[in-house]
Amino acid sequence: MSPQSRLRVTILGLNYAPEPTGIAPYTTGLARFLAEAGHDVHVVTGLPHYPRWQVDAGYSGRRIEERDGDVRVTRVAHPVPTNPTGPGRVAMEAAFAARAARVVTHGGERPDVVVAVSPALLSVAAAARLRKAGRTALGVIPQDLYGHALAETAVGSGRAAAAAADLERRLLSRADGVVAIHERFRTSIAAMGVDDTRITTIRNWTHVPTVTRRTADIAAVRRELGWRDDEIIALHAGNMGAKQGLETVVEAARQADLDGVPVRFVLLGHGGRRDFLYAYARGIRRIQFLDPLPTERFTDALAAADVLVLNEKAGVAEMCVPSKLTSYFAAGRPVVAATNPLSAASAEIAASRAGVTVLPGSPRALLEGVVDLRLDPAEAEAMGLRGQLFAHDVLHVDAARHAYVAWVEGLAAARSRPGHTPLPEIVSDTGLPDDGSWPVRDARVEPA
Repeated sequence: MSPQSRLRVTILGLNYAPEPTGIAPYTTGLARFLAEAGHDVHVVTGLPHYPRWQVDAGYSGRRIEERDGDVRVTRVAHPVPTNPTGPGRVAMEAAFAARAARVVTHGGERPDVVVAVSPALLSVAAAARLRKAGRTALGVIPQDLYGHALAETAVGSGRAAAAAADLERRLLSRADGVVAIHERFRTSIAAMGVDDTRITTIRNWTHVPTVTRRTADIAAVRRELGWRDDEIIALHAGNMGAKQGLETVVEAARQADLDGVPVRFVLLGHGGRRDFLYAYARGIRRIQFLDPLPTERFTDALAAADVLVLNEKAGVAEMCVPSKLTSYFAAGRPVVAATNPLSAASAEIAASRAGVTVLPGSPRALLEGVVDLRLDPAEAEAMGLRGQLFAHDVLHVDAARHAYVAWVEGLAAARSRPGHTPLPEIVSDTGLPDDGSWPVRDARVEPA
């Protein structure tokens, strides 16, 4: 690549490797794609804390400089809330945005393209400080839609949801380009008033290896995890937060106890509601909680389960595209998705033919969906294989790599296009210390 065609790209996103799940693998992948294409990439990110919601050991200080291969990484300090659905999360995101906005990038040179990954939504406002019409283009990748999230999970007041939706609409509608991670997202973003010509659909990809299952290996994994051969293992892997509505899974396990059905529901991972769910499940025999596993053991656990469970809170429809499905499909196991018929998850199950959907919020429907799959082992096996084919054909990393490089290069090429409405420099005043003087290691913001 010639020096003239090499772009300076700044990416602002709260989550980055070594965080293993959630948004981090996709932000990390984006940065590496661009660096591999020969561009100069600088990531401004937060302290590793997800999904445990506590800062990883070894990360402290006002600002940390790292290298991720050819990617320059700057980490800025921020508090981490004990309640990630409360005001503490707002404080964390605001603090990150304020600190990120003040990071000097590329030795003081203005980037050609700045990309903001949301959440955190305020990162978009921070990225706007680097944008200059004709010189620096702004791209936004919303992994969740804030307005829909607040409304669909009933977190906060209706007024707060409306305010977040309005801010989100204004920020997205004035960006040079917006990525929709699913066609359902594209429809929702366009409905917010974003010019459809500025929306590009780029799917999240499968970031775990496709599992080649061998009977002996699977049997060993099941023994290691304490799973018996005579029980159906229904595994939910990933974040345990508000939008997952995992009380339904706990109640399905309670129903399995009452009915004497040989199903063990397993909740693997961390999240803001894990402790609550653990206490809520006290006395239920057919449920198990597992801490997060390293990538290889994680994929082994997925492959060793009989059924993989995706559960969403009743009412969740447009706020997100569950990233766990990319891992579920690669595992080659059938999926039971308790989700709204209008959700992106429902569309994924229908397109892949890798599982079934059931009514969200119904423990009985979830339990019956799991048992019904076990009663038809041939179809369950076929669903698993179809999921792996879908992951390879639709969710392959190469498709995302080529699409993201082309998208960023396209943003840079279109910086001077006529008629573009520049994004005003919006910066949130957080009211928090700007010099990083609040404690970092194991920082907490208590919920109000």
